[in-house]
Amino acid sequence: MTQTDVQDTAARQSATRQAAQEPFLPVMRELARTFQAFSAYDEDHIRQLNLTSPQFDVICTLGNTAGMTMGQLAEKTLVTKGTLTGIIDRLERKGLVRREVPPENRRCFMIVLTTEGDRVFEKVFPAHIAYLKERFGKLNEQELTEIEQALKKLRKLFS
Repeated sequence: MTQTDVQDTAARQSATRQAAQEPFLPVMRELARTFQAFSAYDEDHIRQLNLTSPQFDVICTLGNTAGMTMGQLAEKTLVTKGTLTGIIDRLERKGLVRREVPPENRRCFMIVLTTEGDRVFEKVFPAHIAYLKERFGKLNEQELTEIEQALKKLRKLFS
């Protein structure tokens, strides 16, 4: 190894040690662990409701609406446009949604909950909120507000 190689290796090791000391790393780890814990808790209950998380998201987003275009639905859910078509297809096969072509714009279609979809929404949405409230209810209003504000501030850093 040349003197330059040794210096380069030492510089990289120093940079690595320095990076490992960044004060935001524990926050980043806790955020990831928190998201994983929440997702596991959330998804377990959604599966008990015989839905996947993306299906639940779509049904709850469509609930109490006259329907949405695929673009609107993709924007309002946590589902990417590429994945949304498959989710809508599966929900349509379950009889929970249907595609409607609006008379005023025949170039697009609306995704609408069926009567059965409305029934499912009215059953699963309040049940899931009650399930989540078991945990979130352990926080007072001030704590909830502080957490929400901190998360918004963090999100804005990456937007």
